Amino acid sequence: MKLKSEICRALSTIAVFCLLSVAVFAQDRVKTANGTLEGVANKTNGVRSFKGVPFGEPPVGDLRWKPPQPVKNWQGVRKADKFGARCMQRNVFGDMNFRANGMSEDCLYLNVWTPAKTGREKLPVLVYFFGGGFIAGDGSEPRYDGESMATKGIVAITVNYRLGVFGFMAHPELTKESPNKASGNYALFDQRAALQWVQQNIAAFGGDPKRVTIAGESAGSIAVSAQMASPLSKNLIAGAIGESGSIMGTLSAAPLADGEQNGVKFAAAIGKDSLTSLRAMPADQLLEATAKPGLPRFSPVVDGYFFPKAPIEIFAAGEQARVPLMAGSNSEESGAAGVLGREQPTVENYRKALQRLYNDQAETVFKLYPASNENEVLDAARDLAGDRFISYSTWKWVELATKTGGKPTYYYRYDRPRPAMRPEMGDAQPGLAGGVVRGQPPRPPARGAVHSAEIEYAMGNLDGNKVYAWTPDDYKVSKIMQEYFANFIKTGNPNGKGLPNWPTFSANQRLIIDVNTRAEADKVRARYEFLDQLYTRK
Repeated sequence: MKLKSEICRALSTIAVFCLLSVAVFAQDRVKTANGTLEGVANKTNGVRSFKGVPFGEPPVGDLRWKPPQPVKNWQGVRKADKFGARCMQRNVFGDMNFRANGMSEDCLYLNVWTPAKTGREKLPVLVYFFGGGFIAGDGSEPRYDGESMATKGIVAITVNYRLGVFGFMAHPELTKESPNKASGNYALFDQRAALQWVQQNIAAFGGDPKRVTIAGESAGSIAVSAQMASPLSKNLIAGAIGESGSIMGTLSAAPLADGEQNGVKFAAAIGKDSLTSLRAMPADQLLEATAKPGLPRFSPVVDGYFFPKAPIEIFAAGEQARVPLMAGSNSEESGAAGVLGREQPTVENYRKALQRLYNDQAETVFKLYPASNENEVLDAARDLAGDRFISYSTWKWVELATKTGGKPTYYYRYDRPRPAMRPEMGDAQPGLAGGVVRGQPPRPPARGAVHSAEIEYAMGNLDGNKVYAWTPDDYKVSKIMQEYFANFIKTGNPNGKGLPNWPTFSANQRLIIDVNTRAEADKVRARYEFLDQLYTRK
C-alpha cells in the first residue's frame, strides 16, 4: 500500500508539472483575427515576443504597387519565433545589422514585444518605424528591438514597409488603375495597414488600441509626420514621437505629376514600356535596375488620397492628427563638409561657401551662423549643414503642431556623442546605423551627436550594440531618455519623478539631452525662421 501511495503521489506531481507546463506554453500563444500565433517568452524578464507576424498579403505579382491587401486566415498555430524577410533594398548603408530571414518582396511583417500575461492589461502601445532614407532598413535591426521598452510596461512593435521603387513609384498607368486615382506612397499605406492591424489585434497582446504612439527616426520620423498628416491614418494614433526629420522639408512629398514622370523616366530607362512588363520583372532585377546612374529617386507624393494636399498645408490648417508630439534632432546631423565641401575650414572659405549657397543673403546667414576662427567655422558649418539636412524640418513640424494641434508639444536637442569604439574594432570607422564600415578614407572626428546616434539610448538598447565602449555616463543618458520616451508613450507627457523638468515648446523652451540634461530657452528660432522663408517661398 505504501508503494502504491508513493506512486500515486509521484504521478500526481508529474500531472501538476505537466499542467503547469501546458499553462506556461499556452501563455506564449495569442489568438489574432487571422489565426493563432506562438511566440517566445524571455524567462528572465517575462517579456513575450512574436516575430514575423504578417499584416498584409505579400505584395507580389499583380499586388506590386498596390496598397497592401488583408492577410488571409491560417489554420492551426503559426510559429512567430523568427523575424520575417526584410524588404527589397540595396546595401546602401554597409553597417546596417539585420536579424531578418533574408530579403524578399514578401516582407510585410511586424514584430511584437509584450510584458502582458493575460491579454486584459490594456497597456500603452509603441509602434516604431525604422529609418534608412526610404531606401533601406528593417524592423529586425537590434537598435530598434522592443524588449527593453516592454520591460517598462509598454507593448512595443516594429514594422516593415516597402522601400525605394517598390514603396514609392508613381506612374500614370498606376494612377489610372487605382480606384482612388492615386499612385505611389505604398510604403505609407503599409505603415497604415500595420496601424490597422494594431487596432484590430493589439488587445489580445495586452495592449490598448486607444493608446497607440507612433515613433521613428530619420525616414521613420518623416513617416510619423506623414501618418499624422493623412486623413486615412490620423484616427489610428494617440501620440507621436519624431527623432530627426519630418515630411515638411526632408524627403518632402512631391506633386503627383512629378512622381508619375519619374516613373515614366525610370520605365523608359530600363526598357519597359508597360505596367505589365514592369510587374513581370523579378524583384532582384528591378532592384538592381535602380542602381543605374542618373535614374530618379522615388519619394512620397501628394497623391490626392493618402495626402489630399501637401502635408505642410494640412498641418497649417490644423487638419492633422491632433495628438501630443515629442520631437527633436541631434547636434551633428551633418558634418561641416555639408557646407564647406572639401575646402579647409577657414573663415574666408566659409564665407565663400555661404555666397555660393545664398547669394545676396549670405551675410544674413553668416550673422545667424557666425564664426571668427577655424574651430568656430567647423561648428557653424556643422549647424547649418544639419539644419539644411533635417533639423529645420523637425522644428517646422513641432512649430506647426504647436500652433494648430491643440495638444502639448515637446522639443529636444540630443547632444551626447557616442563614446570611443571598442579596441577590437581595429581600424573600422563608425557607420550611420550604429555599426562600422571598413576600407574607407578616415573621417573627421565627430563634434557632437551624429545622425541616428540616439536610437540605442532612447530604446534602451546600448547592450545590443557591441561596437562602442559604453560608459556609465552613456547608461545614465540612456536611462533618462528612455524614461522620457516611456512616460510620453504612457501619458502624452514625458515628465516624471526624478527627471529634469521638460517644459512644453509653447513656453519657448527645448530640452538638451546629455549627461547634464536640462531645459533651456530656444536659442535657434531666428535660424529656423530664416530658413522657413526660403522653404515656404519655393
